Amino acid sequence: MKPITLLGSTGSIGTQTLDIVAQYPDRFRVVGLAAGSNVELLAHQVRRFRPEIVGIAKEEKLGELREALSGLDPMPIVVGGAQGLETVASYGAAETVVTGIVGCAGLLPTIAAIKAGKNIALANKETLIAGGPVINPLVAEYGVKLLPADSEHSAIFQCLQGVPAGGLARIILTASGGAFRDLPIEQLPYVTVADALKHPNWSMGKKITIDSATLMNKGLEVIEAHYLFGLDYDCIEIVIHPQSIIHSLIELQDTSVLAQLGLPDMRLPLLYALSYPDRLTTNWQRLDLVKCGSLTFRAPDHRKYPCMELAYRAGRTGGTMTAVLNAANEEAVSLFLSARIGFMDIPKLIEAACQAHDCISQPRLEDILEADRWARQFVQSQLVTV
Repeated sequence: MKPITLLGSTGSIGTQTLDIVAQYPDRFRVVGLAAGSNVELLAHQVRRFRPEIVGIAKEEKLGELREALSGLDPMPIVVGGAQGLETVASYGAAETVVTGIVGCAGLLPTIAAIKAGKNIALANKETLIAGGPVINPLVAEYGVKLLPADSEHSAIFQCLQGVPAGGLARIILTASGGAFRDLPIEQLPYVTVADALKHPNWSMGKKITIDSATLMNKGLEVIEAHYLFGLDYDCIEIVIHPQSIIHSLIELQDTSVLAQLGLPDMRLPLLYALSYPDRLTTNWQRLDLVKCGSLTFRAPDHRKYPCMELAYRAGRTGGTMTAVLNAANEEAVSLFLSARIGFMDIPKLIEAACQAHDCISQPRLEDILEADRWARQFVQSQLVTV
C-alpha cells in the first residue's frame, strides 16, 4: 500500500481524495490528515482512516479536536497551527503528500514535505504560482516528484508521457468559461455572489468557483504550467471549451496535437497523481462521445476576463510579482464573497496591487512571504477607493 498524507482533508479536494482511498483500501494508506477548522468532519475522517498524525490549522480548536477524538485507540498525534501543518506534511513514512489546502497557506507545508523527501500531488496551484522560484529548485535539490493533481495540468502531464525531451511546442489550456460565459459583458457589474457560484460544469470550492467566473483560474494555471513544464508564456494559450470534456491539449514540434478527455470529475486527476505511474481500474462513469455530441471551442474575450491578461503580465515579470497577483486575488475574492466589493472590482484591486509592487526578480522564501503579506494589506487598504 502506498502511504499518503492529505493536507486540506475537509475541503473538496480532500474529501474526493479520501473517496479514492476508501475505494482502493488495498492500494493506499493514510499516514496524516490536516484541515483548516472543520473539527466535526476531520474527527470523522480520523476515526474512519486512522492516521498516525492529525493537524488543524486553527490552533484554538486543538482542544475541541482532542475531545472529539477521545476514546480513540490508538490515539493519533494531534497538532495545531501553521507549524502543526508543517509537522503533518513532513511526518513519517508517507510517500506522497496531497496538497489540497486552499491558497498560499499551502506553501510552507509543501516546502516542509519536499524537504522531508515526500513526492507532492499538487492540487494547490497557488503554492507553485506564488512560490515557483523557490519550489522548483527545492524539488530538484531533494529529488522528489511534483505531480499535478488538478484536471488541466494532469491532462498535460498525461499527454506528455512518451514525448521525448524537446518535443513539446505549445500548451493549450481549456476553460469552461465559468458562470458568466454566456452573460453579456454589460451585465457583469450587477452580478451577485450567488450568481458567480453557479458553475455550469464543475462542483468546486467557493474560491476556485469565483476564480473560474473571472477566468483568473486560467491565468493562474498559465503561470503554473510555466513552472511545471518549462514553456515560455508565449507558448501557453487559453481556449474556451464549454463542455469541459477536453481537459487540456499539447502541440508537439511536428504540429501533432494530443488531448486528454474525460467527464468533469476531479477524482480522475487525483487518482492518477496518487497511482502514478500505474493506471487503476475504476467503476466510474465512462465517457460516451456519442452522448457528448459536439465539442466546441472559442477564443476568450479579454475585455470580459481582464484577469487573464493580469496573470500573463505578472508571469512575464516573474519574481515576486506572481506572489502579489495571487495574494491580491485571494483577498479580492474573499471581499467579493463577503459582499464588500462588486464582481468587477476584483480585477481592479489586483491590477492596483501589481502596479504598486516593487518586484524582486530573484526572490528568497522570505521575499515571497513578505510580498504575499504586503499584497493582502494593500488590497484591504484600497477598499475606500473601489
